[in-house]
Amino acid sequence: MIGFTAAAKLAGMRLARVSAVVDVCCVLIFVVIGRASHTQGETIAGIASTSWPFLCGLGAGWAASRAWRRPLAIRPSGLAVWLCTVALGMILRVVSGQGTAAAFIVVALAFLGLFLLGWRLLARVATH
Repeated sequence: MIGFTAAAKLAGMRLARVSAVVDVCCVLIFVVIGRASHTQGETIAGIASTSWPFLCGLGAGWAASRAWRRPLAIRPSGLAVWLCTVALGMILRVVSGQGTAAAFIVVALAFLGLFLLGWRLLARVATH
């Protein structure tokens, strides 16, 4: 029985790590597409400059919801991760002088909602 418990815990930790990587990839895809659509270029420095506020928000969402416990859950993990990513990302953009526009906030909410919640929904459907 001890081996089963250890294996289950290891599988849960692996799922949490993979989920965090997928979330980071979703944010980076959002940034790269956004930068490309505004012809700002895809330099590493530019991507880092644009993505760090959203990645901080992503981390805060993971911490606030303890998403590592149930990384595939839409509620509360997915919703908290999504909303923290956008809210804190926008706040940090303003504080750092990058600015925001109403249209950008709407696009960020829609894109990140679709991606951060969408992959969780697909994963849950695929595993059930």
